Amino acid sequence: MTRFLSNRSGRSCLGILLLTLVALTTGGELLWAQDATAAAVEETAEAADLGVGYALDNAMLFIAAILVFFMQAGFAMVEAGFNSSKNAVNILFKNSMDICVGVLLFFVIGFGIMYPGSYGKEVGKQLFLFGGVGLDGYESTADRTFSPEVDWLFQAVFAATAATIVSGAVAGRMRVGAYLLYSALLTGLVYPISGMWKWGGGWLDQLGFQDFAGSAVVHGVGGFAGLAGAIILGPRLGRFVSGKSIPMPGHSLPIAALGVFILWFGWYGFNPGSQLAFQSTSDIDATTHIAVTTTLAAGAGGLVATLLSWLLFKKPDLSMGLNGILGGLVGITACCDCMNLWMAIVVGIVAGGLIVAGVMLLDRLKIDDPVGAWPVHGLCGIWGCLAIGILPNTHLAEGTTSLGIQLIGALAICGWSFVTMLGLFTALKAANVLRVSKAEEQQGLDISEHGMQAYGGTTPA
Repeated sequence: MTRFLSNRSGRSCLGILLLTLVALTTGGELLWAQDATAAAVEETAEAADLGVGYALDNAMLFIAAILVFFMQAGFAMVEAGFNSSKNAVNILFKNSMDICVGVLLFFVIGFGIMYPGSYGKEVGKQLFLFGGVGLDGYESTADRTFSPEVDWLFQAVFAATAATIVSGAVAGRMRVGAYLLYSALLTGLVYPISGMWKWGGGWLDQLGFQDFAGSAVVHGVGGFAGLAGAIILGPRLGRFVSGKSIPMPGHSLPIAALGVFILWFGWYGFNPGSQLAFQSTSDIDATTHIAVTTTLAAGAGGLVATLLSWLLFKKPDLSMGLNGILGGLVGITACCDCMNLWMAIVVGIVAGGLIVAGVMLLDRLKIDDPVGAWPVHGLCGIWGCLAIGILPNTHLAEGTTSLGIQLIGALAICGWSFVTMLGLFTALKAANVLRVSKAEEQQGLDISEHGMQAYGGTTPA
């Protein structure tokens, strides 16, 4: 061994061997370090993707919620514009209270009733066996990355929308206290219970009923509640004389028209926001498709209602055209995700026709609905759901629903709202707290109920 090491070639071989061992050891450490670094980078990237996705979902849903909230301004302007100036304060008051009462009650009990699956089982046992109180016990599901607060906010403004639809249908003759009681019952119990049937995983959802953004769940509930109120209240003084329908034009069509445009604008939160996911390419494509179908249906509804009114009444009726736009929006709300662009136009065309037919039907039946709430939200709400069972769309192609299922769902939800509200309004009428006196109605609810005028210094019309 000594001779070998003393030999130059031996020393060279040993050196090479040692260098090889060092290289192998160092190389292994380098390879391990590279693997660890790659794993850390991959983990960091996944965390970053999750953070970006969480931020994007929450930001988009928050923006959608704000757009839907702004629809309250649209409803207030449409309803005030389509009614007499002597009732403008009253209408604005009711719309203001709808959102105030609505968000509080939907927070305390409504959300827990409507979405029991979002709460833990122990919490669920504490309140009606439905859900929790407030957001206590809320548990995010694995397929949703938005926060409980933004989830609640988006759903709360939907509840307020359902309630405020009725304000226009009962305008000019309903006591403030009775209206506030109605609004509380609808947002706290009636809307959440039927909403749970579909959106909370209830029996209609299990049946296969489809209603993407609420043609029946939201608009049908409000429209048929308004119909119940209009029937029990009876018409405004002078609306029907000797069996004849006497038109009572609104005091400001410019305000009403601006309200419709605000509602159309807000609908881009209502329908596209209901996609509830905005991270992937498919999510963005679906959201954009929903926005386009919404636009096409609104345009078709407004045009058809205008042309029909022109044909029937010899003049193009602006109020019919405005309600036609809203009817198209309501109709497409249930099916904006599953209809192709051409079928969206068909949905709007039918909705525009239903607006004119619905207004004429109410006149014939002598039911006074000053803003056309039932034709717009009730009749077109049912149509939007039935369209999924009639017109070619992805749900029919996939066999996930049928006309029979859609009919059952629409009638169940709208019937639930109509019957419960009919009972409430009947009870209020029996207690003599539903309608103002004739003298108060003639004076105007702004003065009799609120002691003020919408347009100071003028005599109410």
